[in-house]
Amino acid sequence: MIGNSIIKLNGVDVFQQKHLVLSNVDLHIDKGDFVWLIGQTGSGKSSLLKIIYGDLALTSGSGHACGYDLAKLPERDIPFLRRKLGIVFQDFQLLTDRTIEQNLHFVMHATGWKDKNLINERTLDVLEKVGLRSKLKKMPHEISGGEQQRVVIARALLNDPEIILADEPTGNLDPDTSEEIVMLLKQISQQMGTAVIIATHDYHIIRTFPSRIIKCENGRVLEDVEIG
Repeated sequence: MIGNSIIKLNGVDVFQQKHLVLSNVDLHIDKGDFVWLIGQTGSGKSSLLKIIYGDLALTSGSGHACGYDLAKLPERDIPFLRRKLGIVFQDFQLLTDRTIEQNLHFVMHATGWKDKNLINERTLDVLEKVGLRSKLKKMPHEISGGEQQRVVIARALLNDPEIILADEPTGNLDPDTSEEIVMLLKQISQQMGTAVIIATHDYHIIRTFPSRIIKCENGRVLEDVEIG
């Protein structure tokens, strides 16, 4: 890896099944970057994120993410790559039959945490960061949509990721709650030096929190674009 680059893609073609969705992608993301990823539905935003977290194989060009060579990534190493990535989806994907605390513990056990005291300590730490320490024993249905998305962000922070990939994280939230979630992600980026990429359709939120913009359009990825 060169310098502060956490993600570097050069000459990458992105396929979904056998369909080419993005061609000759060059992309660099540095430590602490806060980046908007925009583009119409079907333009390749989610596919690009999938390349970065190892859900789609890199078959052309070169790519690195968090120290891993994506072109030579064996399947057994994908979980290790994902420990360095926090992933936030539009649908919260919380386990509905477990408390907030148990949801976080489930992920920690799955990613190799063993020490009960450290698990409890880290759980409180990430919930504190997202302002939900008091909701520890609540079930997902007992808290609001915005609070559920905060839990998802807390879950993404558990393994102290180098980058958070958020795919339409405000898609199911009202405008005020959306702003709160983006503000939280921005604070995490600034205070912890975590890079954040947010894929979104919401131009209002982009104008509210102006930052670097990457656009998927007509099969290409355009870096550092401006919107009117």
